[in-house]
Amino acid sequence: MNDNPEIGRLLATCGYNTNCHDVGSGEAVMLLHGSGAGVSGWANWRGLMPELARTYRVVVPDLVGFGYTETPDDFTFRFLDSWVDQMFATLDALGIERAHIVGNSFGGAVALWMARRAPERTGRLVLMGPGGWPAQVGPELAALWAYKPSIPAMREAMSVMAYNQALVTEELIEMRYRATLREGAQEMFERVFPRPHQRWLDAQALPIGDLQAIANEVLLIHGRDDRVVPPDVSWNLSRYLPNSQLHVISKCGHWTMMEHPRRFRQLVENFLAEETA
Repeated sequence: MNDNPEIGRLLATCGYNTNCHDVGSGEAVMLLHGSGAGVSGWANWRGLMPELARTYRVVVPDLVGFGYTETPDDFTFRFLDSWVDQMFATLDALGIERAHIVGNSFGGAVALWMARRAPERTGRLVLMGPGGWPAQVGPELAALWAYKPSIPAMREAMSVMAYNQALVTEELIEMRYRATLREGAQEMFERVFPRPHQRWLDAQALPIGDLQAIANEVLLIHGRDDRVVPPDVSWNLSRYLPNSQLHVISKCGHWTMMEHPRRFRQLVENFLAEETA
């Protein structure tokens, strides 16, 4: 019996197995994690999963190249098609035709690209500190993508994420650091975002015309003190997504769901409930 909470079930997707948690019942909500070292779906969403699962079927995959998804040695990353293909294949493997998408950071960009490709399969979108708009790689994001395994480096990476530094506990640092020590994990992380980093941030951006064509209802949530993705990114996305709303939270960095978990959950639940109200 597996006692690692990060490991869910393995689903056959795109020629490899995707690690995925599938809990609860009802309308499907897919939660997409960000791109930090040592990240997994469970690590990002462990607080929200059981809460949402009271009402929804919650699907939490590890994106290819991250977590416990079995990324082939010869896999070629295609921005952002590799992840969009994987997410739709994950839904197919679970027999889910349509899902709401909640995307954190890089996962937010993946959510936008999913909606652009197949709007009939994507419901409402919640984008938290997302990519998807042109921005410059700042020193904080550059440091995150250039991570090399060590306790001090992970402490620095976690500190950049949060406004409230009390959240950056030694337990959290140790958990994420150990995740980067798994065999092949660091090598895979470096394969996803090799230098120069700016090209990978550029590749996440959708043209304005594509943003304007996304008819999904969108909730953008951004920490006012986010040092990883500037709040201007969400502001600009809200200008061109025709059915969007923007919520900015003060005293909050890149980790809205961890720094303000109750507020984040309430915003998400209220927004999702609007569709059936």
